[in-house]
Amino acid sequence: MAADDTAGLTAGGTTTPRAPDRRPRVVLVDVFGTILRLEVLRNRFVDVGRPADEWAVFFARTLRDGMALTLCGTAPPFGDVARAALRATVGPEVSAEALDHVLAGLRELPPHADVEPALLALAAAKVPVYAFTHGDPGVATAALDRAGLRTYLRKVLSTQEVRAFKPAPRTYLWGCEQVDTPPERTALLAAHSWDVHGAVRAGLIGALATRLEGGLSEVVDPPHVVAERLDAAAAGLLTLPA
Repeated sequence: MAADDTAGLTAGGTTTPRAPDRRPRVVLVDVFGTILRLEVLRNRFVDVGRPADEWAVFFARTLRDGMALTLCGTAPPFGDVARAALRATVGPEVSAEALDHVLAGLRELPPHADVEPALLALAAAKVPVYAFTHGDPGVATAALDRAGLRTYLRKVLSTQEVRAFKPAPRTYLWGCEQVDTPPERTALLAAHSWDVHGAVRAGLIGALATRLEGGLSEVVDPPHVVAERLDAAAAGLLTLPA
């Protein structure tokens, strides 16, 4: 799906031109929710006597607080934000050991079924792929190792290094610096429209898999590629003009 030449604004207020529809040299792939299935955390909540659906409230709070702290300047490490959000979700009566049990589940999340085909396609096309997260890099690495996906990934990049959560523009620009590729030749592949919107606004190529959200939101900048499944979105990136 191609879109018009809308432009974004960086944190400093300067205009960032929309990247042209071009096949990327490098792909950054979001981790939690895109590669890994967060909903299995429901079992951990049940283990500690809490309602299963609190997993969604907990993770939404984590993202909200991390983004808000980033807007204010800098964000604490993901693990600290997540623990505080979990405590706010489950209440003061839940023990610290129970919190540890829930948070440990982030290291054992299984992958979505469309992830390995997406990574295989990018590998076959000789396009380097990096995991790109604002999560704890050790936790993300452990989960990807357990899922058997690290062999497809050059490295796990965490914006925790720049004390910011996505979708702050500096997170995507930092990612491009780490892979030594200009934003307009770097793609973000994700299942969160807000994440892809941030990347597009920062001048990257955006590819959205709509399997989590059911479609493209009307309030975000159109990605360069939109598909239901992650493997189809990856294939769309590969069919962009060279």
